[in-house]
Amino acid sequence: MEAFFISTAVVALAEMGDKTQLLSLVLAARFRKPWPIVAGIFVATLVNHALAGAVGAWVTTVLGPQALRWGLGLSFIAMAVWMLIPDRLDEDETAAAAPRLGVFGATALAFFVAEMGDKTQVATVMLAAQYSSYLLVVAGTTLGMMLANAPVVWLGERITRRVPIRMVHAVSAVLFLLLGAMTLLAPALA
Repeated sequence: MEAFFISTAVVALAEMGDKTQLLSLVLAARFRKPWPIVAGIFVATLVNHALAGAVGAWVTTVLGPQALRWGLGLSFIAMAVWMLIPDRLDEDETAAAAPRLGVFGATALAFFVAEMGDKTQVATVMLAAQYSSYLLVVAGTTLGMMLANAPVVWLGERITRRVPIRMVHAVSAVLFLLLGAMTLLAPALA
């Protein structure tokens, strides 16, 4: 269950102020239909993170334990630095979601595309490589995305005005830094 809880916490924190969270706000303001938006976010996240988790699980079969440990440790530390760089939403990503797809389809497509190469997708790859339970990691990262994005769809700007995004990013950076340090020091601690 550690994989599930760590994955949920890491992604929920990493998602705060992320471009896909901003996309949630834009979609909520544009369509004003929270249920299909939340469903689209869920489906896009599940598919995207299942693919990312599969890549992470595959990496463990290719790399030896030492290379994997160093790669993961340094990647977590790089994620800590990346968390301190604010995200912004590219207008092209929301324009790509054609109205003819409907609210659910537009949300799923926009979210899937926006999540490609995003912090939380990269985190999912690393977590799936770190933990042996692919399913618990994907379930945790998907839940983390939903915890961060669904309230934004329903409560919109009220949340974004009250949550100190810089502090959330700093906490996320510290969490990634700790994961990196623990990964790199694991043999020394055993």
